[in-house]
Amino acid sequence: MKYYSLLSALLLLSISVTAQMEQKPFVITGYGEVYYGYDFNQPGDNNRPGIVYSHNRHNEVNVNLAMLHAAYDKDRVRANIGIMTGTYANTNLAAEPGLLKNIYEANAGVKLLSKHELWVDAGILPSHIGPEGAISMDYPTLTRSLIAEGSPYYEAGVRLSYTTINQKWYIALMHLNGWQRIQRPNNNSTPAGGMQLTYTPSKKVLVNLSTFVGNDYPDPLKRMRYFADLYTVVNFAKRFQVTATIDMGGEETASGSGSYNGWIASALIVKCKLNNRSAIVVRGEFVSDDNNIIFTGAPLEPFQVVGASLGYDRYIIKNVLWRIEGKMYSTTGGDIRPFIRTGAPVTDNYAVTTSLAFRFSNVKQHK
Repeated sequence: MKYYSLLSALLLLSISVTAQMEQKPFVITGYGEVYYGYDFNQPGDNNRPGIVYSHNRHNEVNVNLAMLHAAYDKDRVRANIGIMTGTYANTNLAAEPGLLKNIYEANAGVKLLSKHELWVDAGILPSHIGPEGAISMDYPTLTRSLIAEGSPYYEAGVRLSYTTINQKWYIALMHLNGWQRIQRPNNNSTPAGGMQLTYTPSKKVLVNLSTFVGNDYPDPLKRMRYFADLYTVVNFAKRFQVTATIDMGGEETASGSGSYNGWIASALIVKCKLNNRSAIVVRGEFVSDDNNIIFTGAPLEPFQVVGASLGYDRYIIKNVLWRIEGKMYSTTGGDIRPFIRTGAPVTDNYAVTTSLAFRFSNVKQHK
């Protein structure tokens, strides 16, 4: 009931703000994405492989993410709160207690210097890692890449950030509760943190480096994790966008052992605009996680997978997007069988997903 009361309050706030369009410190945004996915391995429980956290239901129409978001930004204060539901929330926040599962973000920030973009923000924040996030409509592909599914979508803590006057450099330091954690694990007192450095030399090029250091286990079982994500986004010839990402990480094999289990993942996404309303998107990806450190949803054997997808996007109107995508995963070794078909381990997985996403706001939106 608390969730519905908060949702009702946000709706009333949206009506109030819309009626006073001359005042713009508040922005109310709604987002929804309905999808249907078919997994040709036909899982009996209608759940796609455990490595898939978004658009993960088989052979049913469902909601991946529905959200109502309120943002405040005036003078030297800003704040965000987003309330959500859907299969994304059910799966990605399964470890969080109670109503925290329905929080997309909840944070507030203060600008420390009046003439410089130096901010401190605290609360539940979108992840500082990777070029892909939860809101599918904002990213080139319908479904998320394995490199995104294997890294945090959200985080909780404190962020200190600075943007240079020429807008070309952004740097941020974070103190976090853990690896994709709102609530810290029980008996865990280890501080976690991260860094983000973004360079935007022009409107056509962006380069980003993000890191994470922390321990996601109780103190007696402490195993430090070190992680780095590097990606670049390049736009050229007005029609093409290329996103290239590589992740590398290592985690201690045992507390204080000094030896590490590592993993590596990469993805390349190419989007080609056919016209102002349509696009084709191609993706290739690779993951190697021999010790199932990150991809724990796969059977416990070396997870070495290549993937590819082909998608088509079509804007029905400027704030309504229809998409369809075919995707495949296949192992790189003939004896590795990380997927399940009719109860037996197999080497590959094929799926088709289609979605309809929409967004509305009390301010003018730009596609």
